[in-house]
Amino acid sequence: MDTQSLQAFLAVADTGSFSRAAEQLHLTQPAVSKRIAVLEGQIDARLFDRIGRRVALTEAGRLLLPRARQILVMVDDSRRALGNLEGRVAGSLTLATSHHIGLHRLPPLLKTYTGRHPEVRLDLHFLDSEQAYQGVLDGELEIAVVTLAPHPDTQLEVVPVWVDRLCFVCAPDHPLVGRGRLVLHELCDFDAVLPGPLTFTRGLIEGRFAAAGLKLPVALSTNYLETLKMMTAIGLGWSLLPEGLVAGELYVLEVDHPPIQRPLGYLVHRSRTLSNAARAMLELLDEAREEDARHWPG
Repeated sequence: MDTQSLQAFLAVADTGSFSRAAEQLHLTQPAVSKRIAVLEGQIDARLFDRIGRRVALTEAGRLLLPRARQILVMVDDSRRALGNLEGRVAGSLTLATSHHIGLHRLPPLLKTYTGRHPEVRLDLHFLDSEQAYQGVLDGELEIAVVTLAPHPDTQLEVVPVWVDRLCFVCAPDHPLVGRGRLVLHELCDFDAVLPGPLTFTRGLIEGRFAAAGLKLPVALSTNYLETLKMMTAIGLGWSLLPEGLVAGELYVLEVDHPPIQRPLGYLVHRSRTLSNAARAMLELLDEAREEDARHWPG
């Protein structure tokens, strides 16, 4: 089996489409079909059922899928291990981050990194934290810098770097303004606009309200914190947002509740051989962690 055929197989399996796989691989659709046909010939089994426009894995395809991922990860690891012998910090670094971290935490760090290591080509992906976790687990991403899960997979090395304090906020003309110090159940009388239901941040917030026997009255949700800020500012509901976002048009509510903080940091796969480029990035992230720790005693 050659790696190009396996890459084509994974692209079709992941996208569910030969045409989308071709776009992803920057190939023509006939070229993708040919690579799949070669692979099917090598294993003497059909990998996909094509029913109209729908593409589904056969039993043989489902059996091959995890093994194909493992093979490609091993090939990449071998290339990195050999490249590391030279000691140069160069090549490509595939890194994922959330939109919020990419906008508000990473820019100075990336500027320093590219200045120190101009030979590295950054392949930067903006993903939801949950997608990035899966990308690292699957071997598609070398590093993810994201909101950290409360119970991470044991295959991952997870390192906190920053702490995001979340603030209860609303529009300046919201009915909650002027009520003085609030308790959680008072917030439940009004609509909330919060991160999506499958996000780590939403789980953290829901956990706090559930511990008090309360259910969140969520009217709208989105995974983009800047959009949540806009929806809150125009009066669609109260929200919980990182304190770095609340300056300006939002009113910070006083709530009688312990601070809600979410950890942000990086994760890598424990079984993966990291490139010199990745190790250099982790060194910078560790420097940022030490700097942030000075602002959060204890």
